[in-house]
Amino acid sequence: MTVTCSAKCGKQAVLKRPKTGNALCKDCFFRAFESEIHNTIINGNLFKNGDKVAIGASGGKDSTVLAYVLKLLNEKYNYGLDLFLLSIDEGITGYRDDSLETVKKNRDDYDMPLKILSYKDLYGWTMDEIVKEIGRKNNCTFCGVFRRQALDRGATLLGVNCIATGHNADDIAETVLMNVLRGDIARLQRCTSIVTASEDAISRCKPLKYTYEKEIVMYAYFKRLVYFSTECIFSPNAYRGHARTLLKNLEKIRPSSIIDIIHSGERLQIKNTVKFPERRNCTRCGFVSSQEICKACILLEGLNRGLPKLGIGKTSKVKQIMNLPSNLEKKNQIKNINF
Repeated sequence: MTVTCSAKCGKQAVLKRPKTGNALCKDCFFRAFESEIHNTIINGNLFKNGDKVAIGASGGKDSTVLAYVLKLLNEKYNYGLDLFLLSIDEGITGYRDDSLETVKKNRDDYDMPLKILSYKDLYGWTMDEIVKEIGRKNNCTFCGVFRRQALDRGATLLGVNCIATGHNADDIAETVLMNVLRGDIARLQRCTSIVTASEDAISRCKPLKYTYEKEIVMYAYFKRLVYFSTECIFSPNAYRGHARTLLKNLEKIRPSSIIDIIHSGERLQIKNTVKFPERRNCTRCGFVSSQEICKACILLEGLNRGLPKLGIGKTSKVKQIMNLPSNLEKKNQIKNINF
């Protein structure tokens, strides 16, 4: 059965938008998809004319579509942005090494400079090596913490004003659910922010904040964009996977669940009596932290001392270990500190 485009252009519809339920032809879908991202950028005041913007590029569908659309909108609406691709090589054999080839293809296709930083160069460890030490239970904690700081380090090297990430509506709704389930009030308050920044830190923004993952896949398919679709080999046990399953089940019952959860997070108000961690700079590396010593430095310290679970343990135990001089790090001195 032939379905006519809901935009009344007279063409045959080729898809039904998961976000609105409208049946659209390819051209009308492209126009709606790009216009919504443009409106998100304008309404959120994400950029200023002349900004240097680093796009966090992984080679996946989100960052690939983000790079393509930002280049297109920058030229169409004259944003005046200087765009860069910034990739982090976590050192995951059979995953990241392959996806970086896709990023290099994006670099050539979109004519954007590319900077790649590796965990090995920054921290002296690859994720393959870390997983051998920590196992697969808490490996995503290490990777997430190191990657966030690695992006900051790369953005500092490039001298950019902002980092644009490919977080989509599904990602943000999942994060809201995760923080509710964890009772993490501090992160719950800021996880729906379209721009996150603190004093003396490079801001981050999410141009795809209201864009459904399914529509990103559709856009990439119809535009014939090249992207890497293999899931990280270390992520099947990640806590986020459970939140993702819950969200998908909710979406089956109520298609608007994704946007509903985001709007709920945006309207969340915290009592003034609740005390939040103070945003500051790590006394060791100088990058943004909510503690005197940032999580990345604590995790790295544990790896280097042969105590990979150091950053996973209780704060009091972390302080005990961190305060031990290097020449005292012997088993008989730390044997009573259990993780």
